[in-house]
Amino acid sequence: MSRHLVRRAVAEGRARSWALAELARPGLTAVRHPLGFVCLPLERDGGDGVCLHVWSKALAHAETTTSQIHCHSWDLESHVLYGQVRNVHAVVADAGADATHRVYEVVSGADGDRISPTGRTVRHATGLVEVFGPGETYTLAADRFHSSVVPEDGEAATIALGRGRPGGRDLSLGPLGGGAHHVARQPLDADETALAVRLITAHLT
Repeated sequence: MSRHLVRRAVAEGRARSWALAELARPGLTAVRHPLGFVCLPLERDGGDGVCLHVWSKALAHAETTTSQIHCHSWDLESHVLYGQVRNVHAVVADAGADATHRVYEVVSGADGDRISPTGRTVRHATGLVEVFGPGETYTLAADRFHSSVVPEDGEAATIALGRGRPGGRDLSLGPLGGGAHHVARQPLDADETALAVRLITAHLT
């Protein structure tokens, strides 16, 4: 189903039934995302994408090599199916000798993420912290630094809708002295994918 039709389903209060129907589809795949959740990609059409994101202590998660603070090259619309998600905005300012982080560019491909340090060094502070629960939707424009935080040992899932912005870049804050590196994707096997599906389904029924 296209991003447009999923947005309509959410707006009409049909997010849960839509998600349950998608989870019943055969052949679903899932991958561990370095930002701490498991992603089930459902649709990709040019710059538009639709995924389910799930956080659960029952699922092993990947570790980030930079930090949780990042910005997207695309506009995000995220609808919380269950649990609590905090959208923590980061106020990022360029800095020289007093910098605490370096900005890294993340270029994603079929085999994973190529992460490269840029010449930009910065400091950051916590900005607005928004808290969202089941049935609530939040948006975040491309190029805005943030992190998505689920309470420790919390269970949550969201519908993530993305729309690409021409010329945008995916960026992350990381250590000042880090080098270029490649992070391979970590796909879930069939058993763990089925577990992820069961976890989400159990919370929605």
